[in-house]
Amino acid sequence: MTTSSQRGDRRVLILGSTGSIGTQTLEVIEHLNRLHDNGADIPRYRVVGLASGSNAKLLVEQAVRFGVRDVALADPRHAEDVSALMPDIRTRVGDDAAEVLVDEVECDLVVAAVVGVAGLPATLKAVRLGRDIALANKETLVAAGAIVKPEAARSGSRLLPVDSEHAALWLCLSPFLGTGTCPPTAFPETVTKVLLTASGGPFRTMSLSDMQNATPEMALRHPTWSMGTKVTIDCASLMNKALELIEAHWLFGIPASKLGAIIHPQSIVHAIAELQDGSVVAQLAAPDMRLPIQQAISFPQRVEASARRLDLAKMRSLEFEQPDNERFPALALAFEAIDRGGSTGAVMNAANEVAVAAFLERRIRFGDISLLVADAMHNIPTNHLRDLADVLDADREARRYVQTRIEAERRGVEATRAGDSHQTTGSE
Repeated sequence: MTTSSQRGDRRVLILGSTGSIGTQTLEVIEHLNRLHDNGADIPRYRVVGLASGSNAKLLVEQAVRFGVRDVALADPRHAEDVSALMPDIRTRVGDDAAEVLVDEVECDLVVAAVVGVAGLPATLKAVRLGRDIALANKETLVAAGAIVKPEAARSGSRLLPVDSEHAALWLCLSPFLGTGTCPPTAFPETVTKVLLTASGGPFRTMSLSDMQNATPEMALRHPTWSMGTKVTIDCASLMNKALELIEAHWLFGIPASKLGAIIHPQSIVHAIAELQDGSVVAQLAAPDMRLPIQQAISFPQRVEASARRLDLAKMRSLEFEQPDNERFPALALAFEAIDRGGSTGAVMNAANEVAVAAFLERRIRFGDISLLVADAMHNIPTNHLRDLADVLDADREARRYVQTRIEAERRGVEATRAGDSHQTTGSE
């Protein structure tokens, strides 16, 4: 792997380049290259591939800006847009376009930033090829950790966490893992408990009844982070934290009994490790995703920041509180998924993706999201995962199940309304 300027460029391929993490990754790469050009002993980062879902215009703009000749676009309806804007670019198109891009374009690092299980096949392909993975797609491990982790051990692929909490936890655990050690790892015996922090989202102080009926606009008003739509909704329900707990389990080998979450509204402390002797190690930083992105991309070096710096003198308080499991039932589902293993994580993730989409379309209430996920987990049998096909089978089954439940509920509501209308008309 290229780790210094004397060893040449570091070739980077970005999956999900037009999303929130992807665009910030490109900002970080520009920052690192400015440092390199000014004499810093770090590699020059060369972007060799970009993949997007449907944003052809921005994809081409990025390709032109970074001199990229190889791209992938999942949505074939926009393929002609890419060709029209940049005729000589090599474009892969379709559901497997990102996976083909990973297979065909040589690189040193793959930034996995596609939202949802859609990013799993391409990420798994990169793992099997032994690429370093800057992992922002938590669904990869939530749904398929039992497959991805052994494949990484076989190929030597390193899973460099981009989620702010996992990047922070990596820093907290580093003294006990050994210099230069990165995930996936075994959990160090000197650590007795790990806590991932959660801001509590926009509903931290809202009553349960108001929260259950919150609108998409309300759920999208995150108090500290600026993220994509789906992730922001997950933060409002704490499902994002639930998925992160499962991801932490796979990255660092942490058993459910030593994992926890704590509400921290300021989003300054990102992870906490409690040690055997009673000491507590925490990572503090301004809430800026460019920091964990840079940490992953530049590993094992730590270089001048592109992210905002934390001004301790301006901090007035750091608050912590236990999450309310009645209002945020997603956290309990995470521990259940870890303990049950197998296909449970894939079912949990798929059910949540469908439920969130239905909420954004105003077909279900906000409070129904976690209920539908729990329903799917408790009614779909857990199966052993042997390969990617098993993961995708569980994913499809969970999606069908939740869609069926949503449609049945809709028909039931319509029937009730029709009955009420008939009774009213008859009484008149």
